[in-house]
Amino acid sequence: QVQLVESGGGLVQAGGSLRLSCAASGSISRVDAMGWHRQVSGKQRELVAQITSGDSTSYAESVKGRFTISRDNAKKTVYLQMNSLKAEDTAVYYCYGLVVTMDMKYLPVWGQGILVTVSS
Repeated sequence: QVQLVESGGGLVQAGGSLRLSCAASGSISRVDAMGWHRQVSGKQRELVAQITSGDSTSYAESVKGRFTISRDNAKKTVYLQMNSLKAEDTAVYYCYGLVVTMDMKYLPVWGQGILVTVSS
């Protein structure tokens, strides 16, 4: 079974930092694009940052200059370094990956979500 598991969330004061990690496991050849989305209760899920297999990155305007996405292909892991956190960054963060299975199928996979709470 292919899955993505997030870690690193929690409670932090405004202005602080957190680092989220998301590791892919299962019968995986590699992971193509990966990214982070977030969702506040009652609102649509929004893209926060994404990174391609070639390490090209893109960010939501609201997090540019504060968040950095990176990946370790050997570990099939994507990271989100979040600095200068604001109360409005409070959300459930979801990892996303376009997984290439051992039989060469492309499979979009989501993590279960992890809560980030920023206190003001």
